[in-house]
This record gives sequence, structure tokens and C-alpha cells, in this order.
Amino acid sequence: MNAFEPALCTVTFRKLPAGEIVALATKARLAAVEWAADAHVPPGDTATARTVRRLCESAGLKTSYGSYVSPPSDDFSALEPALATAVALGASNIRIWPGTRQRDSRDYSAHERRAAADAIRDMAAEAARHGVTVSLEYHPNTLTDETGSALTLIEAVAHPNVYLYWQPRPGLPLDEALSEIARIGEHISHLHVFAWDGDRNRFPLASAADYWRAVLAAMPSSRWTGRRFAMLEFVAGDDPAAFLADAATLRQILKMEFPPGASAISDEE
Repeated sequence: MNAFEPALCTVTFRKLPAGEIVALATKARLAAVEWAADAHVPPGDTATARTVRRLCESAGLKTSYGSYVSPPSDDFSALEPALATAVALGASNIRIWPGTRQRDSRDYSAHERRAAADAIRDMAAEAARHGVTVSLEYHPNTLTDETGSALTLIEAVAHPNVYLYWQPRPGLPLDEALSEIARIGEHISHLHVFAWDGDRNRFPLASAADYWRAVLAAMPSSRWTGRRFAMLEFVAGDDPAAFLADAATLRQILKMEFPPGASAISDEE
């Protein structure tokens, strides 16, 4: 298992300014922040990106860029401002969304899948020129909304600079989660971490601590060679206090610490 470090996706706090988010991440003793392109660091706004970079560097935080570039709906021209912003941010990784957002993978034709793979491959090659890795969001209503489609896509892309995120679909049973990561684990760069049920109700991460310990314990070795981040994404009530509690839980989980009487594997969400 490659070690993961605790981090935060700033979509968790879309309404907070960057300075407050950096202060929260520092208080929570996180290692990195993934900045949302739709909230804090818009694509093409390299001045803001440089400002946020300085804040993060002063706090000792690494950065990733959470873009919403969606190939092939978005062509290569959409990548250029997002990639320039990632570089200005000092981000080592840029996230993109495969396929048209809010569209199930089963609705794509073979031709559309080839177009998506070709677009992602071209984007990955350009990102590599700037020393930036590309990670595909693993999310409902994308071309990575289920494991078979995700594998088919990344094998069609066939580019060493393209990786996958992983997160459980809300309410995903543990046995299915373990099956997914066993199949795609070699391609996983980073994780999005949360505690939701099937109705997308949010709970303290502590309620899913055993679930995430089991996931991490089962994580296969990956071809990813850089630092790996488990990024908190959304917390109960969008509450900074809930975030700090979840961050403390996440740090404990990543150290694989078990409270007295706790088991390593649980089917509880």
C-alpha cells in the first residue's frame, strides 16, 4: 500500500475565501489542498492562482487543481487556461472530468468513447510537457461512473500521464468498494474521502472510519510514484468545526490507528 497524506478539496467550502481555507487546512494539519476551479481559482485567472500559491507555500501545503474540463465536450482549447492556472498555482496534478458531465457511461457510443480517449490523451501529453499529471474524476454520471467503464477508458487512453481518482458512490457497500479498488488500484493517484449514505446525507467521518481503514488496507500498489493525498470532500453542515473533527479522524485513519475494541473491517457506513 502506498501511503496517503491528509488533504482537502476546497469545494467543501465554496463560500470561504482562500485565506480562511489555508488557515483551516493548517489548523487541521493537512498536507495539501485541491483548489476548485469553479470557486476559488478560476481557469485563466493566473494572478489569483499565484496569490493562492504563495499562501500555500507559506503554510507548507502542496496543491492540486480541481478543474471541470470535460473531454470531449471540452476540446483542447478548454485545457489551455486550466493548465496555465494549474502551473501558476504550483499544482503537480490537474483533475479533469471524463465525458459530458451528468451523463451516464452506458449512454456513450463506441465512437464517442474513442473521441473521449483521444482528447484525454492529447491533454495528458500537453500536461506532461509542463510537469503536471492528469487524474480523471471517478464519479457518478461520467465515463468513470463504474469500474468497467473506467478501466475501458484508461486502457483506451493508454498514456502514462493519466491516472484515476477513487471515491465510493454514496452508500457503496464495503465489499463492492474493495472489489472496485482491486480492479483499478494500479491506476489510482488520489482519493476523495467522505461519509455519506445512499441518500447523500452527510455524517461525521468517524462513523465510516472502519470502512476507510479497510479501503486503505486493501489498496493495491499503484504505478503512481508521487505523493498521494486522501482529500476530504464535503462535511456535515458545511461546518468548519465538523471539518476539523473529520480531519482529526482522517489523520488517525491514515496512520491505521484503531481505537480500543475497533475492528479493521466493517460494513457500516
